[in-house]
Amino acid sequence: MIGVLVSGEGTNLQALLDAGLPVVAVASNRFAAPALTRASCATAAFELTDFPDRAARDAAMADWLEQQGVRLVVLAGYMHLLTPAFLDRFPDAVVNVHPSLLPEFPGAHAVEEQLAAGVGESGATVHLVDEGVDSGAVLAQERVPVLAGDTAETLHERIKSVEHRLLPEVVRELCAR
Repeated sequence: MIGVLVSGEGTNLQALLDAGLPVVAVASNRFAAPALTRASCATAAFELTDFPDRAARDAAMADWLEQQGVRLVVLAGYMHLLTPAFLDRFPDAVVNVHPSLLPEFPGAHAVEEQLAAGVGESGATVHLVDEGVDSGAVLAQERVPVLAGDTAETLHERIKSVEHRLLPEVVRELCAR
């Protein structure tokens, strides 16, 4: 049973749903996240301002996910770091998708940083989440060429098309274990 954490539009969530994966819960750090409207399962928002601190927010979110029967947590455009206590609740069962060939270009501005660095290729990485920033074990990667004239938007769209295929493949494999 999969729980998905989102912050924005939810295109990677949609890819998981389109793949027919057993998504039972979708949570966000934003009440207004458009991704929440994509789900036909249980949804909830856990805004940081509603809690005394990140640890309390993550504990409430982990409690809710467990109540929904979640065994695997997928970060699909979730833009907050998770606390160690949250990760301990789902050991080796939190995965993320990232728009670079990790370990290169971790963090929130990977696409822009790759273009600024003049790299010839980018990619998508699905990895386990640990306490660092995009530093967990890599589960799968696929390369995406950087084309002359690429903007952050055009490159990110090509990366997303790979993410939308790669993330469901890896999640399906993890569910089969």
